[in-house]
Amino acid sequence: MSQPTLTERVKAHRFFTGEKALANQPVVLNHRRIFILPTQRGLSFAVLVGLLFLIAFVYNNNLAYLLTFLIASVFFITTLHSFKALAGLVVQPGPAQPVFAGNPARFDVYVDNPTPNPREHLRLTLEDTVSVSVPALTKTRVALACATHQRGWYEAGKVTVASTYPLGLFRTWSPIRFTLKVLVYPKPADFSSPFPESSAGDIQQGFSKKGAEDFYGVHEYQAGDPVRHIHWKAYAKGLGLYSKQYGGGSSAQIWLDYAQTSGHSTEERLSQLCRWVLDAEQAGLSYGFILPNLTLQPGSGVGHSQQCLEALALF
Repeated sequence: MSQPTLTERVKAHRFFTGEKALANQPVVLNHRRIFILPTQRGLSFAVLVGLLFLIAFVYNNNLAYLLTFLIASVFFITTLHSFKALAGLVVQPGPAQPVFAGNPARFDVYVDNPTPNPREHLRLTLEDTVSVSVPALTKTRVALACATHQRGWYEAGKVTVASTYPLGLFRTWSPIRFTLKVLVYPKPADFSSPFPESSAGDIQQGFSKKGAEDFYGVHEYQAGDPVRHIHWKAYAKGLGLYSKQYGGGSSAQIWLDYAQTSGHSTEERLSQLCRWVLDAEQAGLSYGFILPNLTLQPGSGVGHSQQCLEALALF
């Protein structure tokens, strides 16, 4: 890796945005990545040292000089200990799980302390700030959250590791720009409408008549439907009352089709499709999935539902 030039090192934006964006690789906090400035308490402490020195100079008092130099030595030695509060730490991001729009995305960040000295009162900031202490020779996981509002890929900003240890006179910080992103699914519709009924066009192969052996879909319960055809599993989960449909010969499935989904906008349609996918998966149904640019054959299970949700997120 090439060393940064002097011009790059003194650029002001490095104090706030850190080094260039990285892949999700461990980052060792060293003198190139750690910045330090006095806090308000530290500035007040420096003013106090200056006043004591002025008093000692005016009155030519040796005890006042001694006190001034003693306090000043504490001030300057604290800079070293403040730097050591972060120096040597290894920071690495973990994988992020997809979320639905409106829910916070959680990014796991691992802070490894390979030194024999504990690191106290660290603060990690993404949108909110989390305080943590890392014992010696241990690795700690810190969960940082960000609000999400739209579907698609969400990219988080920089992670800032900071500390005011030990006396609060200096703030040391290190801004790190990882490549943090998470897939955001559409927000499911608040109210679940009935599943779309399978039509003759949705059936991949023909069927003879209702009441035969092969299951091919469900429809909303209607008076006169046989009790034995009621989908009790879906009813027990609060998804409404549905009847199973059967056909002879070959089976068909319910299809979740974007073109047949009600909604005043694209986002409302995707939201309803997202709700149907979750409800169908919860009810244990087998379902096909159709978007203008994608068709997924009927299936069920975690893998199938994730394919559908990812397609909705990236549509």
